[in-house]
Amino acid sequence: MSRVLVIGGYGGFGARLSRRLLAAGHEVLVAGRSMEKAAAFCVGIDRAEPVVADRAQGIGMVLARQRPDLVIDAAGPFQTGGLTVPEACIAMRIPYLDLADGRDFVAGIGALDRDARAGGIAVIAGASSVPALSGAVVRELARGMERVERVEMAISASNRASAGVSVAVAILSYVGLPVRLWRGGRWTSGCGWHEMRREDFRLADGSGLGPRLVALADVPDPALVPERLPGRPSVVFRAGTELGFQMVALWLLGWAVRWGWVPSLLRWERWLMPLYRITLGLGSDCSAMRVTVEGDGVERRWTLVASDGDGPEIPVLAAQLLAEDMLAGKVAPGARDAWDALTLDRFQPLFAALSIRHEAVERPAPSPLYIRLMGWRFAELPQTLQAMHSVQADQGSAGEGRVERGRGRIARLIGAIMRMPPAGAYPVHVHFDVRDGRETWTRDFGGHRFRSELSDWGGVLAERFGPLRFGFALPSDAAGLRMEFVRWSVFGIRLPRWLGPRIDARESQQEGRFRFEVEVRVPLIGMIVRYTGWLIPTTG
Repeated sequence: MSRVLVIGGYGGFGARLSRRLLAAGHEVLVAGRSMEKAAAFCVGIDRAEPVVADRAQGIGMVLARQRPDLVIDAAGPFQTGGLTVPEACIAMRIPYLDLADGRDFVAGIGALDRDARAGGIAVIAGASSVPALSGAVVRELARGMERVERVEMAISASNRASAGVSVAVAILSYVGLPVRLWRGGRWTSGCGWHEMRREDFRLADGSGLGPRLVALADVPDPALVPERLPGRPSVVFRAGTELGFQMVALWLLGWAVRWGWVPSLLRWERWLMPLYRITLGLGSDCSAMRVTVEGDGVERRWTLVASDGDGPEIPVLAAQLLAEDMLAGKVAPGARDAWDALTLDRFQPLFAALSIRHEAVERPAPSPLYIRLMGWRFAELPQTLQAMHSVQADQGSAGEGRVERGRGRIARLIGAIMRMPPAGAYPVHVHFDVRDGRETWTRDFGGHRFRSELSDWGGVLAERFGPLRFGFALPSDAAGLRMEFVRWSVFGIRLPRWLGPRIDARESQQEGRFRFEVEVRVPLIGMIVRYTGWLIPTTG
């Protein structure tokens, strides 16, 4: 029988893990800052002993006094925590495990690797839904792929089966703040709890959960995954509460942080948490998780749906499995994250004991937009043009460009509305994001970004800038491609072609590079913008 000290052992996730370890026959030291809460949890439970332990101070004395065989930190939140506990465990030669989902904490655990190896101690961070379970799923879905282009993950938690306030505090720590992401072949940033969208968590037979709002979350996976898969894919993780009004409220509050009005929503914790607690009785008892991996012309998707309030059990399953491995001496010494510590099949017996259904499906990715529109003519294009327009998931290209702007007041106003960069020479990066047969091009001219969406508009290429949509034929030959303006609309209303702008857009191959030339003119106003330059694909 092993002695396991669980910090936060009476909390939302810690209590669930403590019960699982007790059921497996271990002696559990249920630790936390409150002896009263620890003792209340242990009442009537054999082999459960309450212990006062604060991971921020005096943890070394607790370890020296109790001498556990394993320490598991389930307290959270880890977004603002340091490495005090694992450092103390290494010093005391005690294996360490945690349920951390804090990006910097998990990604930084390797700093202790040399000391852990020297002490013969295993130190594992992130034994939770992320990155342990998510890593197992991603690796299974990516099996056999020569090039992975995009990985996307999303979790939606049941509101009634809340695991406690530590998760809410963790979310508040990054709402509205920059989230570093690898997208379009380069490191860039999103904004915490923004980029909101609806994720459909239904299974293939139509059962499960319908669409729920999820938003950009700052977790370890975007920092860990790009370097560990062939092709160096883009990686995005989104999370959400079940209730849409909570999601929208946090999205709105995030603007206060994004605009610099407040440094963090943690400043408002004492007002926000009581409001959060009022809503705990709303919603359902169903949670869900989805992981999508795209590459080699296919999309593989894994969906998990948990009901009957079993969703909060999922984050502790990886810790249960790894705790048994560590106590059995199966984990090699060293400090590392849990992304590749488990395989998906290890979770199956634990899933089977819960109200959980999960499945993996595969479907071919749609043919690239330009191939669908051009047919056999696409193969006659220069190789650089074919490469640029063959993207299927996520891709980036970089080069140089020059911008000229119209000089009249109206021309400058129109250019500003379209978010065109000022006149000048710039380094250029273009991010291609393909979803459901549509391509979103984000052009970055030295930090000045403008975006458009390309799609099929009745057999012609449609490029949309906000409410404006322009349709183009694509005459081409072996020298290159031209975009010929044929129709346009505003807010979906078709307008006469003669009222529209004059758009001259050409693509060609020069010195092995993709060359672009675009000029937009408006009758009676003159030139709005002209931008030219070259691009080459970025590689992972």
